[in-house]
Amino acid sequence: MDLVEKTNLKANFASFEIGDTVDVHLKIVEGEKERLQVFTGIVIGKKGSGVNASFTVRRLVGSEGVERVFPAHCPSIDRIEVKKKGKVRRAKLYYLRDRVGKATRVAEKLGALAVAAVDDKPVEQAVKPRQKTEAAPPTEAPKAND
Repeated sequence: MDLVEKTNLKANFASFEIGDTVDVHLKIVEGEKERLQVFTGIVIGKKGSGVNASFTVRRLVGSEGVERVFPAHCPSIDRIEVKKKGKVRRAKLYYLRDRVGKATRVAEKLGALAVAAVDDKPVEQAVKPRQKTEAAPPTEAPKAND
C-alpha cells in the first residue's frame, strides 16, 4: 500500500503555507483539447496527510466568496505558484468567510519573495552622502509687551 501512495505523491504540496496567495493551475480536458485554468486565491486551510491531503483556496468573485477544495496530489493540478506569502497566526483562516472588503486582506510576510525586489546596487552607490550646509545663526524671537 505504501508503494502505491508514494508513486502518486507530488513534491510541491509543502511549498506553500496557510495565508499564502497562490495560483493553482488546473488541467481541463474538453473533448480532445486540454487547457490550463488558473484559480487564484488565499489558502485558508490544509488537512490530511499523504495521498489524502487537501487544501482549501478562497477568492472573491465580484462580491461573492468562492472556495474550492483541492486534493493536494490530484493529477489534474499542473502546478501551484505562490504569489505572496501571508503572515498569519492561525492554522485555519475560516474567519475570513465573515469578513467583507478590505478586512479580508492578509498581511504580507517579508522574506524569500521580498528579496527579489531588492536593488542590486552596492551600498556605497545606493546611499548618497549628505552635503553640509551652513547653519544660520539663531534669531531671537521678539518679546511681547504685556
